[in-house]
Amino acid sequence: MAGPVLLTGEVMDKSASLLNDSGKSIYTYIKQLPYLNMALSELQEYFELNEVPVVDNVSAVIEVPAGTTSIGFSPDPPIVDTPYLPDDLIEPQILWERQSGINPYISMSKVDFLPRYMEGIEINQFIYYVWESQEIRLLSSNQDNDIKMNYIRNLFTEFTDTDGEDEIAVLNSRSFLQYRNAGLCAEFIGENKTRADELNAFASLAMDRVVGIGTKGRQAINTRHKPFRASYKRRSFS
Repeated sequence: MAGPVLLTGEVMDKSASLLNDSGKSIYTYIKQLPYLNMALSELQEYFELNEVPVVDNVSAVIEVPAGTTSIGFSPDPPIVDTPYLPDDLIEPQILWERQSGINPYISMSKVDFLPRYMEGIEINQFIYYVWESQEIRLLSSNQDNDIKMNYIRNLFTEFTDTDGEDEIAVLNSRSFLQYRNAGLCAEFIGENKTRADELNAFASLAMDRVVGIGTKGRQAINTRHKPFRASYKRRSFS
């Protein structure tokens, strides 16, 4: 039996009610949807910045043929026998390598630049990697190897269903999304800054609860939470 799901329409219904428009005569799904996507983008970034476990993922085995020096995202259609990054990858955290099909995995070292002194040297493992231009850059190995990675994943795609039937991956996001979406709609559709500020204050409180729920399993790990809507340095995607 499938577990419970949160639909975009449920969030937008609540947002419309918060704006005194339960019938959605003004705040229709079509009008709300761009702002809901913005709220989802904020939620994704906030989870990344606060290392909430829901954005952590482990890749399937990436089979890397001998001579490969870079692994990027898949084109459409993909090229046969070519290794690709996970479609939902935002940023790699730890890379592991092994000889093809043979355990154990050993960790690779992330560097800013691949060591020039190793160019042209016959090696049977990668040892180092660079995350550059949304690709994993490697030294060429003379044998087939496997890579697995721990990485930060993208939780949300751009929602386009104006019937409100898209599924949102994080159930605990409900309160934040309904308040933040309503706040954005109040500010940019209704042009009511006072109402927007009130709704955004509720969104801030809801965000604290979401992060608290998401990180309670890491109580023994010291983390520093970044305030919602504060100025902060974003992650680099280059």
